[in-house]
Amino acid sequence: MNSANTTGLDRLIDGYRRFRSSAWGPNRDRWAALREGQEPQVMVIACSDSRVDPSQVFDFDPGEVFVVRNVAAMVPPFETTPGHHGVSAALEFAVQVLKVKEIVVLGHGMCGGCKAALTRELYGTEPGQGGFIADWIALLDDAREQVVAKHGTTGRPAELAMEQAGVQVSLTNLRSFPCVRSKERSGELRLTGAFFAISDGVLHLLDEPSGSFAPVE
Repeated sequence: MNSANTTGLDRLIDGYRRFRSSAWGPNRDRWAALREGQEPQVMVIACSDSRVDPSQVFDFDPGEVFVVRNVAAMVPPFETTPGHHGVSAALEFAVQVLKVKEIVVLGHGMCGGCKAALTRELYGTEPGQGGFIADWIALLDDAREQVVAKHGTTGRPAELAMEQAGVQVSLTNLRSFPCVRSKERSGELRLTGAFFAISDGVLHLLDEPSGSFAPVE
């Protein structure tokens, strides 16, 4: 196929063919077992950013991890107001139905959502023109105040602080869900914050008492 005429769909179809020959075919027993259902032990909440794919970062197989991705890897607080609560529904399914044992919130470097929360460049725009994004990342408004007070609104130190604060906000919001809070207290569920640095490919884990992220050796 002429690469100059290759479309995005063409690339997906090529990838599918590689998957069929190198991943699905040699692992038919595993795929057959997955027809009976899934029993992942871990849920990962990650960003939609195309550069940070949890299956690549953690190198897991199909059926091992339940993944939810959205702008800036955010978890909204528990609320019962009318609306479509996609992340909350996925969380409820993972915790109450699949009974995962661990939830990992995975933030990352160079996150556009966190940068937009920091600069507020989309605030005031109409839905469909940036307003949906602005409304979503407003979940970071309280954390932003602390970041701005220390680092300002521009530059890599401010961006990094906002990205890592986002992970902590999502962990706090996770604990606002009664099912999460009760299972964490009983030891049935563990919450972990993580940060993947795109620049050097290093994964960092959050030490919640100190609020610092340390690289995984």
